[in-house]
Amino acid sequence: MQEKTRAIVIRTIKYGDSSIIVDLFTENRGMVSFLIRQSAGNGNRRSGKKHLLFQPLTVLSIDYDFRAKASLQKLKDVALYFPFYSVLSNPLKSAVFLFLSDFLYHVLREEPANVPLFEYLVASLEWFDQCNQGYANFHLLFLMRLTRFLGFYPCVEEYHPGDYFDLQNACFTPLQPLHAAFLKPVEAARVPLMLRMSYDTMNRFLFSRQERNRFLTVLNDYYRLHIPNFPELSSIEILKEVFD
Repeated sequence: MQEKTRAIVIRTIKYGDSSIIVDLFTENRGMVSFLIRQSAGNGNRRSGKKHLLFQPLTVLSIDYDFRAKASLQKLKDVALYFPFYSVLSNPLKSAVFLFLSDFLYHVLREEPANVPLFEYLVASLEWFDQCNQGYANFHLLFLMRLTRFLGFYPCVEEYHPGDYFDLQNACFTPLQPLHAAFLKPVEAARVPLMLRMSYDTMNRFLFSRQERNRFLTVLNDYYRLHIPNFPELSSIEILKEVFD
């Protein structure tokens, strides 16, 4: 069945000497894996350029023949949906993209088609590329808002000053939970503060490096509680060093 859709590059791994396997989060089917071969002979240059399209979080327009029983699909045509500019030349932004692509692979690998989620991802990535300053909190807000589409978005309407935040049950509570997965009131107060932000206003909320890194650790722990088999990510420590 021939299909045309938009797709976001989530992960690329080498396969043999001249091929790659690309995991794409597609608008119409969720996560789909593709085998991209580099042609021999005169096709090398063209195929090599095609490989450059599959950088982390690139948004593509693709045309492919979907086969339900195939573990790896084959592309018929591929093109940029829109190009990134600042991400390619900004090492800090590139590091954020690498981290988010790693994070999203573990979040989306079992995710079916979800058009609102796809639209959120595309709009967020485009905003980040176009933003020139004040984006140090982008990855934190991006991951917080992502939980809305995954079923464990914190219910801030229940928050009262002095509450704990129960990470395991994604809710605020006046009493300390009986398990260890919770935030004490001082840190719990950061959650509704973060959720009041937008991409355009987050630069008005000042966090120290220590606060930003702590919140990133908490977010990783939060996802690990709610996403099956979510690992400890080494890319988190790399991102912390980038913002140091």
